[in-house]
Amino acid sequence: MAIKVYILKKSIMKSSMDEYLEMKAELKERKKLEKQMNPEKQMDPESMMEQKQKKELRAVFVSESDTALQALEIAGISYEGEIDLDDIEFCKVESQQKCICGNLHIPRRNDVLGEKIRMYFFANRKNIVIIDDEEFAEKVIKRIIASRTKPGQSRERFLYNFCAKFMDEDLDNLGRYEKKIMNIEEEINEDDLDEVTEEIALLRKELLILREYYDEMNDFGKQLEENENNFFSGKNLSYFGTISDRADRLMGRTMYLLDYIGQVRDTYQGKVAEHQNDNMEFLTIISTIFFPLTLITGWYGMNFDNMPELTHGYPFVIGLSLLVVAVIIIIFKKRKIL
Repeated sequence: MAIKVYILKKSIMKSSMDEYLEMKAELKERKKLEKQMNPEKQMDPESMMEQKQKKELRAVFVSESDTALQALEIAGISYEGEIDLDDIEFCKVESQQKCICGNLHIPRRNDVLGEKIRMYFFANRKNIVIIDDEEFAEKVIKRIIASRTKPGQSRERFLYNFCAKFMDEDLDNLGRYEKKIMNIEEEINEDDLDEVTEEIALLRKELLILREYYDEMNDFGKQLEENENNFFSGKNLSYFGTISDRADRLMGRTMYLLDYIGQVRDTYQGKVAEHQNDNMEFLTIISTIFFPLTLITGWYGMNFDNMPELTHGYPFVIGLSLLVVAVIIIIFKKRKIL
């Protein structure tokens, strides 16, 4: 039996609950009839467990903080702790005696540095409850249903579909980061260095946040795969390994982009140093040209009585200065300084 999804908000709590309880009662009645029709049918314990799991009514309840406790109670999940979305700072999984609690702390693609999307999810051996105040989970589930018709046949499959769906555009998003870095590299090569430092710093900060997020999601999938309290079916644990693998690939891609932007930053610093060297070379050339001129003007500015060229000194000094400048320029050109 496929998992059913119920959106539990204050405005529709009663209708969703009525539907769930009606289906639960119908399933119970069906089991009773089957038992009456096949009273002698025997199965080995493993087959009986598998058959029971197939027939059980599994549900996903998507709730807001205001209706979180009611949702947990309906799902039969006992959680020992406080539910406060503001306390979520990273992605993790916590195993308790009667349930599994997961935190999701997801950066927004259009504002990585801004406020993150925060969600709780709880799972027992039968149901899943997602706590979300931003309708993000509801949108993801609608996208799953639109693409796959059903959210999944098991809790493991549902969690895989859910995580895969909100991560499925991340590779394209990282591709856009690569294009931004390439554009910055082109600007540097064209000596357009305005605001490059700020652009590089911003992109690097966003990529560092994404790298941390993918690292957390990698651990998130591994923690689910460990199945510490055997809440999940062993044959379906590979779904969680797929989540880890996807997060690991995305983290590897992010690491590559961080290396790439580091290389671009080094190129930028090299360009800046090159411009500084050019400026210093220009100032050195000017100083070299004017140093002998300063010496000449200082010498002829002493105005001693017996000093030659007192009568026609200006033309002589001007000519001598031009000659010195010409000789210096010729020397510089021969040494390829100019």
